[in-house]
Amino acid sequence: MTAAHRLEAPLSRSDLESLQAGDLALVSGTLYTARDAAHKRLVEAIDQGEGLPMDLDGQILYYVGPTPASPGRVIGAAGPTTSYRMDPYTPALLKLGLKAMIGKGRRSEEVRQAMLKYGAVYLAAIGGAGALLSQAVKSVEIIAYEDLGPEAVRRLTVEDFPVTVINDLAGRDLYEEGKRRYARGNKS
Repeated sequence: MTAAHRLEAPLSRSDLESLQAGDLALVSGTLYTARDAAHKRLVEAIDQGEGLPMDLDGQILYYVGPTPASPGRVIGAAGPTTSYRMDPYTPALLKLGLKAMIGKGRRSEEVRQAMLKYGAVYLAAIGGAGALLSQAVKSVEIIAYEDLGPEAVRRLTVEDFPVTVINDLAGRDLYEEGKRRYARGNKS
């Protein structure tokens, strides 16, 4: 097993060039959170020529709707949500310089092509491990759409947030490679 890559967000394209589908990484720095409703508002703002609550250039979006923090904690459980729900909105955000997304599950072909076009990667966090993942979150600040509750856009500061590279800059897809590797009749 190889050592995990260390990523410091925000990211540049060169930060992503050594990542390959299947690699492990530990992310430190800033993550922005957004789920379905927030994505809809972000893209509506883009379509109407309005500014966004954050500059997406080099940023990472984490698809999460955290639970309320218990006493003494900065955040509650913070596990990933299913990524395909963000697929209709994602290409517009990648066009603005978004470099990575963290979620769970597959992405559409349109999103995979947009990642190749704009030089971005897709990372997966372990579903069902929200309490464990929340330990990597050091601070939280709501920056937009507070009325959306858990789906508000938050700025998280994280340290060693664990992820797996699913889609890399070369277009490799860990889920597709896994299906081929374990397909019935595959002798390799």
